[in-house]
Amino acid sequence: MVKVKVGLRPIVRNLNLPTVIKTAILPGDSVERLFIATQVGEIFFLGNEGLRTFLDIRHRVLKLGGFGGYDERGLLGLAFHPHFYSNGLFYLHYSVAGTQGPGALPEPFEPDPCNPDTLNLKWINRETQYDHIDTIEEWILPSNGQPQMRRTLLRLRRPFMNHNGYNSLTFSPETGRLVITTGDGGSAFDPFNLSQDNLEISGKIIEMDISKNIGINPPPIVTRFNELPTTIQETLTVIAKGVRNMSSPSFQRIQNQFVKYAGNVGQDLVESIFAFIQYRPIPVTQLVQNYLTKPKANPRGLINFGWRGWEGAFPTSFMRKCAANSSLNQKTIAFYNEAIALSGKRLQPLTSYFHEDPRPNKFSGTALTSVQAYMGKIPGLMGSVVFTDFAQKESAPHVRGALAYTYLRPDGRQNDFWVIETNYDFGPQSAYFVSLGTNLDQTRLFLGVYGSSKVTDFHQGTVFEIVPLENF
Repeated sequence: MVKVKVGLRPIVRNLNLPTVIKTAILPGDSVERLFIATQVGEIFFLGNEGLRTFLDIRHRVLKLGGFGGYDERGLLGLAFHPHFYSNGLFYLHYSVAGTQGPGALPEPFEPDPCNPDTLNLKWINRETQYDHIDTIEEWILPSNGQPQMRRTLLRLRRPFMNHNGYNSLTFSPETGRLVITTGDGGSAFDPFNLSQDNLEISGKIIEMDISKNIGINPPPIVTRFNELPTTIQETLTVIAKGVRNMSSPSFQRIQNQFVKYAGNVGQDLVESIFAFIQYRPIPVTQLVQNYLTKPKANPRGLINFGWRGWEGAFPTSFMRKCAANSSLNQKTIAFYNEAIALSGKRLQPLTSYFHEDPRPNKFSGTALTSVQAYMGKIPGLMGSVVFTDFAQKESAPHVRGALAYTYLRPDGRQNDFWVIETNYDFGPQSAYFVSLGTNLDQTRLFLGVYGSSKVTDFHQGTVFEIVPLENF
Protein backbone atom coordinates (compact mmCIF):
# COMPACT_ATOMS: atom_id res chain seq x y z
CA MET A 1 0.00 0.00 0.00
CA VAL A 2 1.13 3.56 -0.75
CA LYS A 3 2.92 5.37 2.07
CA VAL A 4 0.95 8.57 2.70
CA LYS A 5 2.31 11.76 4.22
CA VAL A 6 0.18 14.90 4.48
CA GLY A 7 0.41 18.49 5.56
CA LEU A 8 -1.61 20.06 8.37
CA ARG A 9 -2.68 23.65 7.72
CA PRO A 10 -3.97 25.50 10.82
CA ILE A 11 -7.33 27.17 10.21
CA VAL A 12 -8.53 28.19 13.69
CA ARG A 13 -6.62 28.29 16.98
CA ASN A 14 -7.42 28.76 20.68
CA LEU A 15 -10.72 26.89 20.61
CA ASN A 16 -12.31 24.92 23.37
CA LEU A 17 -12.38 21.18 22.69
CA PRO A 18 -13.87 20.70 19.18
CA THR A 19 -16.39 17.83 19.10
CA VAL A 20 -17.92 18.39 15.65
CA ILE A 21 -16.41 19.74 12.42
CA LYS A 22 -18.57 19.95 9.28
CA THR A 23 -19.68 22.33 6.56
CA ALA A 24 -23.01 23.81 5.49
CA ILE A 25 -24.39 26.61 3.33
CA LEU A 26 -26.18 29.25 5.39
CA PRO A 27 -29.64 30.42 4.26
CA GLY A 28 -29.18 33.27 1.83
CA ASP A 29 -25.48 32.48 1.38
CA SER A 30 -23.73 30.92 -1.59
CA VAL A 31 -20.54 29.65 0.05
CA GLU A 32 -19.98 26.41 1.95
CA ARG A 33 -18.89 27.42 5.46
CA LEU A 34 -16.90 25.45 8.01
CA PHE A 35 -18.76 24.96 11.32
CA ILE A 36 -17.07 23.92 14.58
CA ALA A 37 -18.91 22.83 17.73
CA THR A 38 -17.12 22.69 21.06
CA GLN A 39 -17.80 20.35 23.96
CA VAL A 40 -18.60 23.21 26.33
CA GLY A 41 -21.44 24.45 24.08
CA GLU A 42 -20.20 26.89 21.43
CA ILE A 43 -20.80 26.70 17.67
CA PHE A 44 -18.66 28.83 15.36
CA PHE A 45 -18.41 29.23 11.61
CA LEU A 46 -15.80 30.73 9.33
CA GLY A 47 -17.25 33.84 7.70
CA ASN A 48 -15.74 36.29 5.29
CA GLU A 49 -14.11 38.12 8.18
CA GLY A 50 -12.86 35.14 10.16
CA LEU A 51 -14.38 33.11 12.95
CA ARG A 52 -17.91 34.08 13.98
CA THR A 53 -20.27 32.77 16.65
CA PHE A 54 -23.27 30.91 15.26
CA LEU A 55 -24.75 29.81 18.60
CA ASP A 56 -23.66 29.76 22.24
CA ILE A 57 -25.55 27.34 24.51
CA ARG A 58 -23.01 27.08 27.30
CA HIS A 59 -25.73 28.05 29.78
CA ARG A 60 -27.80 25.05 28.60
CA VAL A 61 -24.96 22.53 28.88
CA LEU A 62 -24.11 20.55 32.01
CA LYS A 63 -21.10 21.81 33.94
CA LEU A 64 -18.21 19.66 32.77
CA GLY A 65 -14.99 18.41 34.31
CA GLY A 66 -16.17 16.65 37.44
CA PHE A 67 -13.87 13.70 36.74
CA GLY A 68 -10.51 15.39 37.18
CA GLY A 69 -11.17 17.62 34.18
CA TYR A 70 -11.92 14.76 31.78
CA ASP A 71 -15.52 14.41 30.61
CA GLU A 72 -17.55 12.71 27.87
CA ARG A 73 -20.67 14.84 28.27
CA GLY A 74 -21.39 18.24 26.76
CA LEU A 75 -22.36 19.37 23.27
CA LEU A 76 -21.90 16.07 21.43
CA GLY A 77 -23.81 16.34 18.17
CA LEU A 78 -24.64 18.87 15.44
CA ALA A 79 -26.38 18.07 12.16
CA PHE A 80 -27.75 20.34 9.47
CA HIS A 81 -30.98 19.42 7.70
CA PRO A 82 -30.36 18.36 4.06
CA HIS A 83 -32.33 21.51 3.11
CA PHE A 84 -30.77 23.77 5.73
CA TYR A 85 -30.07 26.34 3.02
CA SER A 86 -33.81 26.84 2.44
CA ASN A 87 -35.43 25.86 5.77
CA GLY A 88 -32.76 26.84 8.33
CA LEU A 89 -33.25 23.66 10.41
CA PHE A 90 -30.43 22.08 12.40
CA TYR A 91 -30.19 19.57 15.26
CA LEU A 92 -28.25 19.41 18.52
CA HIS A 93 -27.38 16.68 21.04
CA TYR A 94 -26.12 17.84 24.42
CA SER A 95 -26.07 17.06 28.14
CA VAL A 96 -28.53 19.29 29.98
CA ALA A 97 -27.46 21.76 32.66
CA GLY A 98 -28.70 21.02 36.16
CA THR A 99 -29.39 17.31 35.56
CA GLN A 100 -26.36 15.84 37.38
CA GLY A 101 -27.24 12.69 39.30
CA PRO A 102 -25.31 10.22 41.48
CA GLY A 103 -24.73 7.60 38.77
CA ALA A 104 -26.19 4.12 38.34
CA LEU A 105 -23.53 2.29 40.40
CA PRO A 106 -21.59 3.41 43.47
CA GLU A 107 -18.30 1.82 42.36
CA PRO A 108 -16.45 1.24 39.06
CA PHE A 109 -17.57 -1.96 37.36
CA GLU A 110 -15.48 -4.95 36.32
CA PRO A 111 -17.00 -8.32 35.41
CA ASP A 112 -15.92 -11.44 37.30
CA PRO A 113 -16.59 -14.73 35.47
CA CYS A 114 -16.37 -16.49 38.85
CA ASN A 115 -19.21 -14.36 40.21
CA PRO A 116 -22.35 -14.66 38.05
CA ASP A 117 -23.95 -11.76 39.89
CA THR A 118 -21.55 -9.39 38.13
CA LEU A 119 -22.62 -10.75 34.74
CA ASN A 120 -26.34 -10.15 35.24
CA LEU A 121 -26.62 -6.71 36.80
CA LYS A 122 -29.82 -4.72 36.28
CA TRP A 123 -30.19 -0.97 36.19
CA ILE A 124 -32.72 -0.33 38.94
CA ASN A 125 -34.25 2.85 40.36
CA ARG A 126 -33.56 4.60 37.07
CA GLU A 127 -35.43 7.76 37.97
CA THR A 128 -32.96 8.48 40.78
CA GLN A 129 -29.86 6.38 39.99
CA TYR A 130 -28.53 8.03 36.85
CA ASP A 131 -25.71 10.40 35.92
CA HIS A 132 -27.33 13.03 33.68
CA ILE A 133 -29.94 13.71 31.01
CA ASP A 134 -29.17 14.21 27.31
CA THR A 135 -31.46 16.05 24.91
CA ILE A 136 -31.81 16.00 21.14
CA GLU A 137 -33.40 19.15 19.81
CA GLU A 138 -34.53 20.78 16.59
CA TRP A 139 -33.46 24.39 16.10
CA ILE A 140 -34.11 26.90 13.33
CA LEU A 141 -32.18 29.83 11.91
CA PRO A 142 -34.92 32.23 10.79
CA SER A 143 -34.23 34.71 8.02
CA ASN A 144 -32.49 37.77 9.44
CA GLY A 145 -32.68 36.37 12.97
CA GLN A 146 -30.89 34.43 15.70
CA PRO A 147 -31.11 30.62 16.07
CA GLN A 148 -34.11 29.47 18.10
CA MET A 149 -35.01 26.12 19.60
CA ARG A 150 -38.21 24.77 17.98
CA ARG A 151 -38.84 21.46 19.74
CA THR A 152 -37.26 18.68 21.77
CA LEU A 153 -37.19 15.34 19.95
CA LEU A 154 -35.79 13.03 22.64
CA ARG A 155 -34.72 13.27 26.28
CA LEU A 156 -32.55 10.41 27.49
CA ARG A 157 -31.58 9.51 31.04
CA ARG A 158 -27.98 8.25 31.00
CA PRO A 159 -26.51 5.86 33.63
CA PHE A 160 -22.90 7.10 33.67
CA MET A 161 -20.74 10.03 32.58
CA ASN A 162 -19.19 8.33 29.56
CA HIS A 163 -20.27 6.65 26.31
CA ASN A 164 -23.01 9.05 25.25
CA GLY A 165 -22.05 9.02 21.56
CA TYR A 166 -19.81 11.73 20.09
CA ASN A 167 -20.20 13.67 16.87
CA SER A 168 -23.43 11.76 17.26
CA LEU A 169 -25.78 13.27 14.66
CA THR A 170 -25.89 13.17 10.88
CA PHE A 171 -28.44 12.80 8.09
CA SER A 172 -28.63 9.67 5.96
CA PRO A 173 -28.32 10.44 2.23
CA GLU A 174 -30.25 7.20 1.62
CA THR A 175 -33.35 7.84 3.73
CA GLY A 176 -33.15 11.56 4.51
CA ARG A 177 -33.61 10.75 8.18
CA LEU A 178 -31.70 12.00 11.21
CA VAL A 179 -29.18 9.37 12.37
CA ILE A 180 -28.42 9.23 16.11
CA THR A 181 -25.70 7.21 17.86
CA THR A 182 -26.23 6.78 21.58
CA GLY A 183 -23.32 4.82 23.10
CA ASP A 184 -23.88 2.09 25.69
CA GLY A 185 -24.29 4.53 28.58
CA GLY A 186 -20.86 4.10 30.06
CA SER A 187 -18.82 2.89 32.97
CA ALA A 188 -16.79 -0.03 31.56
CA PHE A 189 -17.85 -3.37 30.08
CA ASP A 190 -21.49 -2.17 29.73
CA PRO A 191 -22.54 -3.32 33.25
CA PHE A 192 -26.24 -3.80 32.39
CA ASN A 193 -25.69 -5.09 28.82
CA LEU A 194 -27.83 -2.25 27.50
CA SER A 195 -26.24 -2.42 24.04
CA GLN A 196 -27.72 -5.87 23.30
CA ASP A 197 -31.19 -5.26 24.76
CA ASN A 198 -33.56 -4.43 21.89
CA LEU A 199 -35.68 -2.12 24.05
CA GLU A 200 -32.81 -0.08 25.48
CA ILE A 201 -32.06 3.16 23.64
CA SER A 202 -28.41 2.93 24.74
CA GLY A 203 -25.92 1.16 22.49
CA LYS A 204 -27.79 1.75 19.22
CA ILE A 205 -27.71 3.56 15.90
CA ILE A 206 -31.17 5.03 15.39
CA GLU A 207 -32.90 6.79 12.52
CA MET A 208 -35.59 9.41 13.20
CA ASP A 209 -38.10 10.74 10.70
CA ILE A 210 -38.10 14.38 11.72
CA SER A 211 -40.80 15.25 9.17
CA LYS A 212 -43.41 13.72 11.48
CA ASN A 213 -45.13 15.53 14.33
CA ILE A 214 -44.22 13.76 17.58
CA GLY A 215 -47.26 15.29 19.27
CA ILE A 216 -45.66 16.24 22.60
CA ASN A 217 -43.09 18.90 23.50
CA PRO A 218 -41.11 18.27 25.54
CA PRO A 219 -41.25 14.47 25.41
CA PRO A 220 -40.84 12.38 28.58
CA ILE A 221 -37.39 11.54 29.93
CA VAL A 222 -36.77 7.87 29.11
CA THR A 223 -34.20 5.09 28.90
CA ARG A 224 -36.19 2.47 26.91
CA PHE A 225 -38.12 2.60 23.64
CA ASN A 226 -41.33 1.28 25.21
CA GLU A 227 -41.37 4.29 27.57
CA LEU A 228 -41.84 6.63 24.61
CA PRO A 229 -45.29 7.75 23.47
CA THR A 230 -46.50 5.90 20.37
CA THR A 231 -46.26 9.08 18.28
CA ILE A 232 -42.50 9.20 18.95
CA GLN A 233 -42.01 5.43 18.54
CA GLU A 234 -43.53 5.77 15.08
CA THR A 235 -40.75 8.17 14.02
CA LEU A 236 -37.91 5.82 15.02
CA THR A 237 -36.16 2.86 13.43
CA VAL A 238 -33.09 1.02 14.71
CA ILE A 239 -30.19 0.38 12.31
CA ALA A 240 -27.73 -1.33 14.65
CA LYS A 241 -27.06 -2.49 18.18
CA GLY A 242 -23.94 -3.68 20.02
CA VAL A 243 -22.52 -0.13 20.08
CA ARG A 244 -20.03 0.67 22.85
CA ASN A 245 -19.30 4.25 21.84
CA MET A 246 -19.39 5.59 18.34
CA SER A 247 -19.52 8.68 16.19
CA SER A 248 -22.23 8.99 13.57
CA PRO A 249 -21.69 6.75 10.50
CA SER A 250 -19.89 8.15 7.47
CA PHE A 251 -21.62 7.48 4.14
CA GLN A 252 -19.55 6.87 1.01
CA ARG A 253 -21.31 6.69 -2.36
CA ILE A 254 -19.97 3.94 -4.61
CA GLN A 255 -21.87 3.78 -7.90
CA ASN A 256 -25.56 3.46 -6.97
CA GLN A 257 -25.19 2.49 -3.30
CA PHE A 258 -23.79 3.83 -0.05
CA VAL A 259 -21.18 2.18 2.13
CA LYS A 260 -21.67 3.01 5.80
CA TYR A 261 -18.51 3.22 7.94
CA ALA A 262 -18.82 3.07 11.73
CA GLY A 263 -16.10 2.90 14.37
CA ASN A 264 -16.73 1.20 17.71
CA VAL A 265 -14.50 2.43 20.55
CA GLY A 266 -12.80 -0.48 22.31
CA GLN A 267 -12.42 -1.49 25.95
CA ASP A 268 -8.90 -2.77 26.70
CA LEU A 269 -7.77 -4.55 23.54
CA VAL A 270 -8.77 -3.14 20.19
CA GLU A 271 -10.47 -0.34 18.23
CA SER A 272 -12.67 -1.44 15.32
CA ILE A 273 -13.89 0.12 12.06
CA PHE A 274 -16.91 -1.55 10.44
CA ALA A 275 -18.39 -1.22 6.96
CA PHE A 276 -21.80 -2.31 5.72
CA ILE A 277 -24.06 -1.66 2.74
CA GLN A 278 -27.21 -3.71 3.17
CA TYR A 279 -29.31 -3.41 6.29
CA ARG A 280 -32.97 -3.43 7.20
CA PRO A 281 -33.88 -0.85 9.84
CA ILE A 282 -36.41 -2.19 12.31
CA PRO A 283 -39.29 0.10 13.32
CA VAL A 284 -39.30 0.73 17.06
CA THR A 285 -43.02 -0.10 17.16
CA GLN A 286 -42.11 -3.57 15.85
CA LEU A 287 -39.31 -3.99 18.41
CA VAL A 288 -41.68 -3.08 21.23
CA GLN A 289 -44.32 -5.50 19.95
CA ASN A 290 -41.85 -8.34 19.35
CA TYR A 291 -40.23 -7.93 22.76
CA LEU A 292 -43.30 -9.39 24.43
CA THR A 293 -42.75 -12.75 22.72
CA LYS A 294 -39.02 -12.87 21.83
CA PRO A 295 -37.14 -10.45 24.10
CA LYS A 296 -33.63 -11.64 23.14
CA ALA A 297 -34.18 -12.18 19.42
CA ASN A 298 -31.92 -10.43 16.92
CA PRO A 299 -34.31 -9.15 14.22
CA ARG A 300 -33.28 -10.11 10.72
CA GLY A 301 -31.44 -7.29 8.96
CA LEU A 302 -30.44 -5.48 12.14
CA ILE A 303 -26.69 -4.83 12.22
CA ASN A 304 -25.01 -6.14 15.40
CA PHE A 305 -21.48 -4.95 16.22
CA GLY A 306 -21.20 -7.59 18.95
CA TRP A 307 -20.52 -5.51 22.06
CA ARG A 308 -20.48 -6.40 24.99
CA GLY A 309 -19.69 -10.06 24.25
CA TRP A 310 -17.25 -9.05 21.54
CA GLU A 311 -14.73 -6.24 21.31
CA GLY A 312 -14.44 -6.01 17.55
CA ALA A 313 -12.97 -9.31 16.32
CA PHE A 314 -12.14 -10.58 19.82
CA PRO A 315 -14.17 -11.87 22.75
CA THR A 316 -14.29 -9.07 25.31
CA SER A 317 -11.55 -9.62 27.88
CA PHE A 318 -10.15 -7.90 30.93
CA MET A 319 -6.45 -7.75 31.69
CA ARG A 320 -4.43 -8.20 34.85
CA LYS A 321 -0.69 -8.12 35.45
CA CYS A 322 0.96 -11.52 35.59
CA ALA A 323 2.02 -12.37 39.14
CA ALA A 324 5.41 -13.71 38.08
CA ASN A 325 6.18 -10.93 35.60
CA SER A 326 4.46 -7.56 35.94
CA SER A 327 5.56 -6.53 32.44
CA LEU A 328 3.16 -9.14 31.03
CA ASN A 329 -0.64 -9.24 31.06
CA GLN A 330 -3.03 -12.13 31.32
CA LYS A 331 -6.29 -11.76 29.40
CA THR A 332 -9.48 -13.36 30.66
CA ILE A 333 -12.67 -13.62 28.61
CA ALA A 334 -15.27 -11.57 30.44
CA PHE A 335 -18.55 -12.80 28.94
CA TYR A 336 -17.87 -16.25 27.48
CA ASN A 337 -21.50 -17.33 27.06
CA GLU A 338 -22.44 -14.03 25.44
CA ALA A 339 -19.51 -14.31 23.05
CA ILE A 340 -20.70 -17.77 21.99
CA ALA A 341 -24.28 -16.61 21.53
CA LEU A 342 -23.19 -13.70 19.30
CA SER A 343 -20.43 -15.51 17.40
CA GLY A 344 -22.52 -16.05 14.25
CA LYS A 345 -24.73 -12.98 14.52
CA ARG A 346 -22.30 -10.09 14.60
CA LEU A 347 -20.70 -8.00 11.88
CA GLN A 348 -16.97 -8.54 11.43
CA PRO A 349 -14.86 -5.36 11.42
CA LEU A 350 -13.30 -4.04 8.24
CA THR A 351 -10.10 -3.33 10.14
CA SER A 352 -8.81 -3.17 13.70
CA TYR A 353 -5.95 -1.52 15.52
CA PHE A 354 -4.67 -2.43 18.95
CA HIS A 355 -3.89 -0.90 22.33
CA GLU A 356 -0.58 -2.79 22.29
CA ASP A 357 1.03 -3.26 18.87
CA PRO A 358 4.79 -3.88 18.52
CA ARG A 359 4.70 -4.16 14.71
CA PRO A 360 6.73 -1.65 12.69
CA ASN A 361 4.78 1.15 11.00
CA LYS A 362 1.79 0.66 13.33
CA PHE A 363 0.91 2.28 16.66
CA SER A 364 -0.60 1.43 20.04
CA GLY A 365 -3.85 3.34 20.35
CA THR A 366 -6.15 4.41 23.17
CA ALA A 367 -9.55 5.38 21.71
CA LEU A 368 -11.00 5.79 18.23
CA THR A 369 -12.25 9.36 17.87
CA SER A 370 -13.59 9.61 14.31
CA VAL A 371 -14.13 7.77 11.04
CA GLN A 372 -14.63 9.62 7.74
CA ALA A 373 -14.93 8.56 4.11
CA TYR A 374 -12.70 10.63 1.84
CA MET A 375 -13.13 11.29 -1.89
CA GLY A 376 -10.55 14.04 -2.38
CA LYS A 377 -7.24 14.13 -4.26
CA ILE A 378 -4.61 13.57 -1.58
CA PRO A 379 -2.35 10.93 -3.19
CA GLY A 380 -3.06 7.48 -1.81
CA LEU A 381 -6.22 8.46 0.06
CA MET A 382 -8.93 8.92 -2.57
CA GLY A 383 -11.79 6.51 -1.91
CA SER A 384 -10.38 5.54 1.49
CA VAL A 385 -11.82 5.75 4.98
CA VAL A 386 -9.69 7.88 7.31
CA PHE A 387 -9.76 7.60 11.10
CA THR A 388 -8.18 9.14 14.15
CA ASP A 389 -7.03 7.86 17.53
CA PHE A 390 -7.05 10.02 20.65
CA ALA A 391 -3.44 9.39 21.75
CA GLN A 392 -0.66 7.01 20.74
CA LYS A 393 0.77 5.26 23.77
CA GLU A 394 4.29 5.49 22.37
CA SER A 395 4.17 9.28 22.20
CA ALA A 396 4.54 10.14 25.92
CA PRO A 397 5.44 12.53 27.49
CA HIS A 398 4.28 14.83 24.66
CA VAL A 399 1.15 13.05 23.53
CA ARG A 400 0.38 12.72 19.83
CA GLY A 401 -2.82 11.40 18.34
CA ALA A 402 -2.79 9.10 15.34
CA LEU A 403 -4.13 9.46 11.81
CA ALA A 404 -4.60 6.36 9.66
CA TYR A 405 -6.60 4.94 6.76
CA THR A 406 -7.95 1.77 5.23
CA TYR A 407 -9.98 0.72 2.17
CA LEU A 408 -13.05 -1.37 1.56
CA ARG A 409 -11.84 -4.44 -0.31
CA PRO A 410 -13.73 -5.45 -3.48
CA ASP A 411 -14.28 -8.92 -1.99
CA GLY A 412 -15.62 -7.43 1.24
CA ARG A 413 -13.02 -9.18 3.41
CA GLN A 414 -11.13 -7.65 6.32
CA ASN A 415 -8.29 -5.30 5.49
CA ASP A 416 -5.18 -3.92 7.13
CA PHE A 417 -4.69 -0.23 7.98
CA TRP A 418 -1.85 2.20 7.34
CA VAL A 419 -0.57 5.17 9.32
CA ILE A 420 -0.76 8.61 7.72
CA GLU A 421 2.33 10.64 8.53
CA THR A 422 2.04 14.39 9.12
CA ASN A 423 4.60 17.14 8.71
CA TYR A 424 3.42 19.38 11.54
CA ASP A 425 5.65 20.14 14.53
CA PHE A 426 3.48 20.41 17.66
CA GLY A 427 6.54 21.24 19.76
CA PRO A 428 6.41 20.49 23.51
CA GLN A 429 2.61 20.69 23.67
CA SER A 430 0.49 17.55 23.67
CA ALA A 431 -1.74 16.96 20.64
CA TYR A 432 -4.79 14.79 21.23
CA PHE A 433 -6.65 14.03 18.00
CA VAL A 434 -10.27 14.57 19.08
CA SER A 435 -12.34 14.99 15.91
CA LEU A 436 -12.33 14.66 12.14
CA GLY A 437 -14.67 16.24 9.61
CA THR A 438 -15.27 16.70 5.91
CA ASN A 439 -16.99 19.10 3.58
CA LEU A 440 -20.25 18.20 1.84
CA ASP A 441 -18.73 16.20 -1.04
CA GLN A 442 -16.02 14.62 1.15
CA THR A 443 -13.16 16.15 -0.85
CA ARG A 444 -11.65 18.02 2.10
CA LEU A 445 -10.62 16.74 5.54
CA PHE A 446 -10.43 18.71 8.78
CA LEU A 447 -8.70 17.57 11.96
CA GLY A 448 -9.53 18.75 15.48
CA VAL A 449 -6.57 18.70 17.90
CA TYR A 450 -6.54 19.54 21.61
CA GLY A 451 -3.58 20.30 23.84
CA SER A 452 -4.99 18.44 26.86
CA SER A 453 -7.18 15.47 27.70
CA LYS A 454 -9.17 17.72 30.04
CA VAL A 455 -12.10 19.73 28.73
CA THR A 456 -11.53 22.21 31.57
CA ASP A 457 -8.12 23.17 30.21
CA PHE A 458 -9.73 25.81 28.04
CA HIS A 459 -8.75 27.27 24.66
CA GLN A 460 -6.17 24.65 23.68
CA GLY A 461 -7.88 23.55 20.47
CA THR A 462 -6.79 23.92 16.85
CA VAL A 463 -8.62 22.88 13.70
CA PHE A 464 -6.38 21.95 10.77
CA GLU A 465 -7.12 21.20 7.17
CA ILE A 466 -5.39 18.03 5.99
CA VAL A 467 -3.79 18.86 2.64
CA PRO A 468 -1.46 17.24 0.10
CA LEU A 469 2.15 17.61 1.15
CA GLU A 470 3.08 19.30 -2.14
CA ASN A 471 0.92 22.26 -1.07
CA PHE A 472 3.65 23.17 1.44
